[in-house]
Amino acid sequence: MVFSSMIFLWLFLPLVLLVYFISNKKLKNIILLLSSLVFYAWGEPNYIFLIIISIIMNYIFGLLIDKYRNMDKFFLVFAILSNMGLLGYYKYYNFFAININNIFSHEVIGVKEIILPIGISFYTFQILSYVIDLYRKEIKVQKNILNLALYVSFFPQLIAGPIIKYKDIEAEINNRKESVELFASGVRRFIYGLGKKVLLANSLALIVDNIYSNSISKLNTPIVWLAAVSYALQIYFDFSGYSDMAIGLGRMFGFHFPENFNLPYLSQSITEFWRRWNISLSTWFKQYVYIPLGGNRKGKIRTYINLFIVFFATGLWHGANWNFVLWGGVFYGTILVIEKLFLKKLLDKNKFKLLNHLYVIFIIIVGWVFFRCEGIGKALKILKMMFSFDFKTIYIVMPTFINMKNILILIVSIILCGLGQRIFLFLPNSDKIKQIYSKWFEPVVLLFIISVSIIELVASTYNPFIYFRF
Repeated sequence: MVFSSMIFLWLFLPLVLLVYFISNKKLKNIILLLSSLVFYAWGEPNYIFLIIISIIMNYIFGLLIDKYRNMDKFFLVFAILSNMGLLGYYKYYNFFAININNIFSHEVIGVKEIILPIGISFYTFQILSYVIDLYRKEIKVQKNILNLALYVSFFPQLIAGPIIKYKDIEAEINNRKESVELFASGVRRFIYGLGKKVLLANSLALIVDNIYSNSISKLNTPIVWLAAVSYALQIYFDFSGYSDMAIGLGRMFGFHFPENFNLPYLSQSITEFWRRWNISLSTWFKQYVYIPLGGNRKGKIRTYINLFIVFFATGLWHGANWNFVLWGGVFYGTILVIEKLFLKKLLDKNKFKLLNHLYVIFIIIVGWVFFRCEGIGKALKILKMMFSFDFKTIYIVMPTFINMKNILILIVSIILCGLGQRIFLFLPNSDKIKQIYSKWFEPVVLLFIISVSIIELVASTYNPFIYFRF
C-alpha cells in the first residue's frame, strides 16, 4: 500500500484516524502499531515476520546492552552484524553471488529467487540508530516492546523514510499532544506532498519512461537531455513528496518528524547539496559512519578516504547494482574530495553565484543518469549521446516525446523545485504576502491539489513506486 493510492486515501487512513481519535489514550499506540503492521502486510504479507523478528531481536539487544555495560560493545557488534546480515542477505546476496560467478566464469554460488522486502533499508538503519545511541548512552532503553515496535514500524515513514532516530521521537512515543492546529498542519503538508507525487513526479515519470524505453539509436542529444532533466525533477518531487506526506501524517497523530529536504537544487556546491538532500540519510551516515571513522580529525588523507567510504556505502545502500556504487562511491566521492581539496574554496569566493549553481545542477543531472539507467553500459551510452551534439533528427523525434502538457509540467516543476521559493523571499513585504496566501488562497490551492490528484489517480493506473528499488 502506498500513500498515493485510493485504498490508502479512502479506506485505510480515514479508518485509522477515526479509530485512533475515539480511542482511549492507553490504546493509541497499540492502534498505531496494529495499523502499521496491516499497512506493511498489505504489500509484503510474506515479510511481515521479518520485520517482527527484527523488532524482537533488537529489543533483546537493547536490554542486553543496557543491563550488561561491561559487555555492551560485544552486544553492539553482535546487533550490528545481525541487522546488516539480514539486510545483506535480502538485498545483496544475489549481487554478491552473480559477481563471484562472473569472476570465476562458472557458478560458484547459487543465485536465489529473493524478493527485496519493501523498506528494509529504511527500517534497518532506523533500528540500528536505536541500539547505537543506546550503547552511547544518549537514550534510555525502551523496555516496552510494543513501543519499540511502533517506533520501527510506524507506517508514515516505514517504507520511504525519512529515517527517524529514536531520540527524535522518544518523548512523543509515550507522551504526545494532538491538537487541531497540528492536525491541520499535517493535512496541509500531506496534500502538498500528494500533489508533488501525483501531479508532478508521475507526469515527469511518463516522459522519462517513454524516452528510456527506446533504443539509443532512436534518440538524440536534446531528447536524452530532456530525459535527464525530467528524471532529476521526478526523483526530487517523488522523494520529497513522500517525505512531505510522511511528515504530515506524523503531525496528524501528534509526532514531529524532522525535515528531509531543504530545496537541494538551490545549492552552491555538491557539499551543500548533500546537506540539503535526503537529510535523514546524510545525517545517519555522518553520525554513524563518517564520524566513527575519524571524520576530518585524522588528517586530510584520512578525511578523503572516509568520504569515499561513506559515499561508497551511500551508493550501495540505494541498491545492489554497480550503477549505484559508481554513482555514490566513484562519482560523488571524487567530486566531494575535489571540493575538499580546493574547489569549495573557489566556489565560496566566486562572486558570480549563478556559475556555482549551474555547476551543481550540471553535476546532479549527470549523476542521476547513473542512478536511473539499468546497467553502467546504458548509462555511458546515454552520457555519450548527451555530449555528442546530435541534432539531426530533432524536428522528427521531439514531438514523439514532448507535448504542451509535458512542457507545462516541466516549467511548473522547475519553478517549484526552488526557483519560485527563492524569488518569493525577495519580494517586498513577503511575510505579509505569506499571511494573505495562508488565510485566503491556500484553502483554494489545497482543494485544487487534492481534487486534481484524486482525478488523476482515478483516471490513470500509472502510479510508479520508486522505492521498490530500495
